[in-house]
Amino acid sequence: MGRLETTDREYIGLLEEELQAKINQIFRHLERLEILASKEPPNRRQNAKLRVDQLKYDIQHLQSGLRNFQQRRYVREVQERERDELMARTFTTNDADTSISIDETLQFNTSLNDAHKGMDDLLASGGSILDGLRDQRSTLKGTHKKMLDVANMLGLSNTVMRLIEKRAFQDKFIMIGGMLVTCIVIVLVIKYLS
Repeated sequence: MGRLETTDREYIGLLEEELQAKINQIFRHLERLEILASKEPPNRRQNAKLRVDQLKYDIQHLQSGLRNFQQRRYVREVQERERDELMARTFTTNDADTSISIDETLQFNTSLNDAHKGMDDLLASGGSILDGLRDQRSTLKGTHKKMLDVANMLGLSNTVMRLIEKRAFQDKFIMIGGMLVTCIVIVLVIKYLS
């Protein structure tokens, strides 16, 4: 392989094509060998398949070596071309078309603006949810007041009224506890996922 890297490019191209054709031909022969190996008597079949598999592995290794050689040759040709372009380029002081590549910064700024808009949308939806909860609270307060009026009209005892109020008080603590647990879970999710 070392001598091939210093050989003429046209000759290398022809040699690579010839090697690839021979490897493809060997693969076709191996497929036929595999079929023939499966037709061997059972006592020799495993040994024949093992040999065919070994040949396949060897040919795949050769194929991989050829690909590596082609990749190295391609990289070397690109480097030589870039080196020649660089050596042929004339440098002057203060070119008229001096430019600064800001594509990366522009992309970062765009991403940042998108994230900012997303946070604004998130805050707006949170505000609308909070307004909805306030409206529900006022509706529930009005309903609670009407219920108490109806209960008084029906003549419910004071004990039942106190139990209802106690239950409403307990429900308030359960709701606050649930909100706190939800907020803690959201903070932990944001902290560990970002």
